[in-house]
Amino acid sequence: MAATATVCPITRSDFLEHAKPLPVTVDGSKLPADVKEFSTRSLGWYTNAKSFATINGKTVKVQVQIQVTVIGSKELK
Repeated sequence: MAATATVCPITRSDFLEHAKPLPVTVDGSKLPADVKEFSTRSLGWYTNAKSFATINGKTVKVQVQIQVTVIGSKELK
């Protein structure tokens, strides 16, 4: 059974003009994911930061990389 393509309900200009940073929380630390147009022409949000996580009461430093992509946005004109 073939998967059906998802049609993005907004325009590229709508996204770029109106999208706001996306708040992301990692183990209680708030990291803003910035609005981004990826090199693939997909639209979404991205963040890359160092943060901390707690394991068994001990704090460890972690590298966080998050990419959130709007499905179907690559095909927008």
